[in-house]
Amino acid sequence: MFVYIVKRLFQLIPTFIGATMLMFLISQLVPGDFFKAKELEPNVRPETIQRMRAEFGLDKPVYVQYVNWMKNLVTGNLGQSFVSNQPVWARIARPMRNSMYLAMLSIVLLWLVSIPAGVYSAVRQYSFGDQAVSVISYLGLATPNFFLAQVIILTLFLVRTLTKDWFGFNQLIFPVAGMTSSNYLTMNAWGQFWDVMWHMFIPSLVVATSGMAGFTRVLRAQMIEYLGSDFIRTARAKGVGHGKVTYKHALRPAIIPFVAGIGNLLPSLVGGAGLVEVVMSWPGITPTFLAALQSQDIYVVLGLLVITTLLLMVGNLISDLLLAAVDPRIRYN
Repeated sequence: MFVYIVKRLFQLIPTFIGATMLMFLISQLVPGDFFKAKELEPNVRPETIQRMRAEFGLDKPVYVQYVNWMKNLVTGNLGQSFVSNQPVWARIARPMRNSMYLAMLSIVLLWLVSIPAGVYSAVRQYSFGDQAVSVISYLGLATPNFFLAQVIILTLFLVRTLTKDWFGFNQLIFPVAGMTSSNYLTMNAWGQFWDVMWHMFIPSLVVATSGMAGFTRVLRAQMIEYLGSDFIRTARAKGVGHGKVTYKHALRPAIIPFVAGIGNLLPSLVGGAGLVEVVMSWPGITPTFLAALQSQDIYVVLGLLVITTLLLMVGNLISDLLLAAVDPRIRYN
């Protein structure tokens, strides 16, 4: 196993170099740059533009810029932001942390809901509960996350209007925007934690919805296949209990394909929640990434892509190792 891990780590080096080279070349194909827009401002002198280009190394050929960027990257320096004139890491650290909180809670909700729902549907195949889970799953698969976020926002406001008219209660059950309340700084540590969790629940649930739907449907199919296999019938013939047959003998092999997908969880922790963050005003990676693209703050964009690529490669390695731990048929030399 150790030899396999060393081999995989060495294989990641050319993969990473190729990925960074492709990122950098694509970034250079975009017409214009950050300083091109500065040239249109009447209060910025051409000499200042030239000096700033030289400071950032943009006056050199593309291959020289790439080599210099890679040298900085090896030392852990992601570059300098054009807009804020601060290190890229300082620019993206807080949004990454916010997106990580959101993604971690959505992953927890995904597994807490999908596994029991998938097992329930498989064990009670074609029952009313199974059909209800199937309908909800298909709706979750068919509804885009950003649209579902808007529907939930409208529903929460409608509920607030009804409760105000009926009971005089003028308060949203869950916040629909932002990450903290207005009195966040006056709270103690425990209150701040629950305030963030309160704001984070709806966005995390929306992010996890499509994953819940797909996970549940696939797990149901896997469980039905294994529950009808010969080794399950043998286990039942030997007097093994229903719970042990379901959760130990059937669920363990049925969940193997999802272990392979763990490699995508790490980049999702910093990749943001897509347009859900924009719709629900969550201060995460996606708004930062879109703002960097709009202002052509290229080193911020490249920094986010590099971190996502690294986590994807490491996540795939972890997936392979977990597969060997879950599936006894897999052995690495």
